[in-house]
Amino acid sequence: QVQLVESGGGLVQPGGSLRLSCAASRSIFSISVMGWYRQAPGNQREMVATVSDFSGTTYADSVKGRFTISRDNAKNTVYLQMNSLNSEDTAVYYCYVLGRTGGYWGQGTQVTVSS
Repeated sequence: QVQLVESGGGLVQPGGSLRLSCAASRSIFSISVMGWYRQAPGNQREMVATVSDFSGTTYADSVKGRFTISRDNAKNTVYLQMNSLNSEDTAVYYCYVLGRTGGYWGQGTQVTVSS
């Protein structure tokens, strides 16, 4: 059964940090892309960061220099280290994985940046 388990969201003050994790089940074979997307109320889902076997890491302009994506292939896990958070980062963050049989989404984890 395909499963993506996300963790690490929560409430943080402006300027703070959070680390998101997403563990993909072993039933997803040949993962080529892992990444994070986010969706704020009233907005479309947007790419935050991806790590690909083919093209390396990619970041949205709004998070460059603040967020870092990394991947542990042995654990089928992708991480998103988020620093210098601001209110515009408030959103539901979704993990995305592209495997041999298709793309899969996590259930989403809420990140709220507020004082």
